[in-house]
Amino acid sequence: MPSLKEIRIRIASVQSTEKITSAMKLVSAAKLRRAQNAIFNLKPYSNKLNAILQNLSDSVEISEEHPLFAQRDPEKVALIAITSNRGLCGAFNSNIIKEIHRLISEEYAQSFRNEKLKLITIGKKATEQLQKNYTIFYANESLLETPSFEEAAKIATDLINDFINQKIDKIIIVYNRFVNPATQKITVETFLPIVNVAEKGKREKELNFIFEPSQTELMEELIPKILKIQLYKTLLDSIAAEHGARMTSMAKATDNASEILRDLKLKYNNARQAVITNELNEIESGAEALKN
Repeated sequence: MPSLKEIRIRIASVQSTEKITSAMKLVSAAKLRRAQNAIFNLKPYSNKLNAILQNLSDSVEISEEHPLFAQRDPEKVALIAITSNRGLCGAFNSNIIKEIHRLISEEYAQSFRNEKLKLITIGKKATEQLQKNYTIFYANESLLETPSFEEAAKIATDLINDFINQKIDKIIIVYNRFVNPATQKITVETFLPIVNVAEKGKREKELNFIFEPSQTELMEELIPKILKIQLYKTLLDSIAAEHGARMTSMAKATDNASEILRDLKLKYNNARQAVITNELNEIESGAEALKN
């Protein structure tokens, strides 16, 4: 059995860990509320823009003429991996890394072998892990610390221009989508090309709109804006999922520390009781020896 001093040192260490994990859980909970509010505030605007895009893209001829709807063989592919800058959030980052490895090995191996795969990382953890096996085309860590629509819009604009100029045939975003504080869903989302929901001869318009300006002009103006909003919303989603994952992990760590503390205190009490019993036996034996 370990000595009383060793058990006391262990108890003090676990108590310190419990305080730290509990504090981190509270901090993550506060950050999660802010991140959720940001998503909820953005969602109505984003949903309305997507509804407008869907309405505009009902005209198959218009959408087929637009360069951002162009379906090409995905020879030149860009993969965007969104993780976090910090750890202690369970499998949040490792799941994204595994999914990137899977996509490259199973779906885009040809592009990787031909050196036509561009890997873009947003988050320190993605950069650290993926640069061991692949060349990082572009990395950004500051965007997660202070999420800015202007910065996200710049990245989206560069991606749109590369797609229009046929430098990239397909752009995929891999991130954790926020479902609730305890659940994050790995999402593989096609950023470009835009998938047209309309089908020739199958979609009937319920309403006929008169557009001013024309549909083409509206699409030219709205589609880049919608894509910028989509990328920004994806970032906010990932940030909220990160805080939810860290809050859950720290809650579990705090519970585990509490269980370990209970076991250690029981061991300490048993060891202390054994020491007291031995001391009493020694005193009784000494008293008997003096009498004799």
